[in-house]
Amino acid sequence: MSTVAGAVAQVATAGAQVVAVGIGGPVLVGAMRKVRCRIEGRVGPPIGQPLRDLRKLFAKQRMQPDRSSWVFAAGPVVLVATAVVIAAIAPLATDGPPLGRTTDFFAVVFVLLLGSVFLALAALDTGTPFGGMGSSRAMTIGALAEPALLVALLAMSIPVRTSNLPVLVRSGLDHPQLIASPERILALVSFLVVILAESGRLPVDNPETHLELTMIHEAMVLEYSGPDLALVTLGASMRLTILLGLLVNLLAPWGIADRPGAAAFAVGLAALALKVAVAGIAIATFEVFTAKLRLFRLPELLAGAFVLAVVAAVTALVVR
Repeated sequence: MSTVAGAVAQVATAGAQVVAVGIGGPVLVGAMRKVRCRIEGRVGPPIGQPLRDLRKLFAKQRMQPDRSSWVFAAGPVVLVATAVVIAAIAPLATDGPPLGRTTDFFAVVFVLLLGSVFLALAALDTGTPFGGMGSSRAMTIGALAEPALLVALLAMSIPVRTSNLPVLVRSGLDHPQLIASPERILALVSFLVVILAESGRLPVDNPETHLELTMIHEAMVLEYSGPDLALVTLGASMRLTILLGLLVNLLAPWGIADRPGAAAFAVGLAALALKVAVAGIAIATFEVFTAKLRLFRLPELLAGAFVLAVVAAVTALVVR
């Protein structure tokens, strides 16, 4: 009976995290837009506008370009599916998520990368110039960002001798000095740069742009409409929320549920929402005062993130 109750609790935990990320992702995007508009002296749309846009898109008819294959239709589905899987098993609101013993940080990165690759392949499948341009740019940025991310993960894994995500988060609760260590700080800074690159935020990409020659993510989704566009938009917002959730839990794990129980989990959800909102507002404020980098300058930014990650890994090995 206890085994059944534990399984039910695990399923409920996974479902609650998925729902929280699914609803919180669009709300986070709406809050970031609102902050940018307010700082720029504009009223801006309501915070819940992305949710209304999703509802409108899901009610529209699905359109598919001529001569496109199943890859085009599979792109949005895979993007959302990978985000749902990570939201279910990642230590977001609790440090004991379902399948927590097998939630390896490197595996999480691989699953998220799978969604990015499928979306790029779907854009190529349309055969349009903009789809090919956006896919080429996105994969170039991904090829430059992934090494920095992997080395940053290695740097955070060395002190605790594991890359298991719940253990990494729990180590910050049990040993707060690890959070203030040079290797953890440098690795998290590198991780933040990768988040900006992977989520298409400034200075890597402008999420509000519609200029053909500067588009990266937007160029890959130009052919999508209706429910497919809704899935792409939802998947992108969920990925941003998950990555920011992992960042804030590795930087400030306090508030996350470290014991079983509905009350502790509710507190963990509230703490996660607060920390992710603060991180999102900080990023939105930063975007107001920065400009998009030219494409050939992006390798310099991502190379800097890689150097920070390497320094963090070397520091972790030296002070171990």
